Amino acid sequence: MASLQIPASMAFDQMRQAASAEEAGFAQIDAIAVAAITELYREVMPSGGAILDVMSSWVSHLPPETHYRRVVGLGVDAGVLAENPFLDEWRVQDLNHDPHLNFANGEFDGAAICGAVQHFRRPAEVIREIGRVLKQGAPLVVTFSNRCLCTPATGCWRLFDETGQLGLVARYFAEAGNWTDIRCLDRTPPGDGAPLYAVVGRSAGQGAQSD
Repeated sequence: MASLQIPASMAFDQMRQAASAEEAGFAQIDAIAVAAITELYREVMPSGGAILDVMSSWVSHLPPETHYRRVVGLGVDAGVLAENPFLDEWRVQDLNHDPHLNFANGEFDGAAICGAVQHFRRPAEVIREIGRVLKQGAPLVVTFSNRCLCTPATGCWRLFDETGQLGLVARYFAEAGNWTDIRCLDRTPPGDGAPLYAVVGRSAGQGAQSD
């Protein structure tokens, strides 16, 4: 499969603006949809595990009653990350500039990307790196909603409707080459709540595609 390259349309400052906008965007989707994100994490994220929150914000939507051994946030705005009560530690990194994650192979038991995948210039590389730092069989949960695009997404993302976007994210996992059990989910709550979609995959182990 040919590598999918997204145009370099967002510099580091723009990514910081996107992170702030995502915070506002998820504040605008209704509480039922936010609860649906938390419920998905409750179902998928291992209790007692080490969790990596990629492109984290002021809140991680993890179930508050669940104990996690360690929660690490990765994002582009130090001020926003410092406000997140779920995080035991956080790091500032522009993944559009450098998708390499400075963590050991198999360091985490689960990972999440909430409302941010549409801003990645090299999404398959980021997802491949997440697969490397997860233990074999550990989940990555990618969630998004059409109600929280407060800043422009990459051009490729804007070409698709929600079904196409689910397929696009699943392609990122497949192109990364180190994932199994990739599932596309419509987790939109019943009624007139905000739509919510997710792609969940399980790490095949520490190796990247070339291993």
